[in-house]
Amino acid sequence: MTLTLTVNGQEHELAVPPHTLLLNVLRNDLALNGPKYGCGLGECGACSVLIDGMAARTCVLPVSAAVGHDVITLDGLASYGQLDPVQQAFIDAQAAQCGYCLNGMIITVRALLNHNAQPSAQQIRTALEHNLCRCGTHVEILQAARLAVDLNASRLQEPLHE
Repeated sequence: MTLTLTVNGQEHELAVPPHTLLLNVLRNDLALNGPKYGCGLGECGACSVLIDGMAARTCVLPVSAAVGHDVITLDGLASYGQLDPVQQAFIDAQAAQCGYCLNGMIITVRALLNHNAQPSAQQIRTALEHNLCRCGTHVEILQAARLAVDLNASRLQEPLHE
């Protein structure tokens, strides 16, 4: 069976069984290394992507569930040669230790900002509460998320780049 999957703005024709996990397709078939295999249970967030702007855990999602939807990975967040404001905020706040959780943290913050451009500190904590950082970098991650709110607001006020 051939499935058509739109990932990072590109259509891909894939000959994979529809029950294949989306994470496996992204990493193995499309060579996208943003999403990570963490827990395999959809609990840690390392495998997260955006599907139609909302965070989704790819380690428990069959590829067939993403057909007909726009999938954005960490690899596809940057546009016009600029990092996404959330990516830039995580760099500026030095919110990484080992970095394994960053894919899920960044994707989750981007999803939050897609639906709430000015979340409160509590809304940020609530959005991130199901993403695990095993290194204990939570303080820096929360700082990065708050910075992302400001950078995102600034980016929204800029004229479009061509």
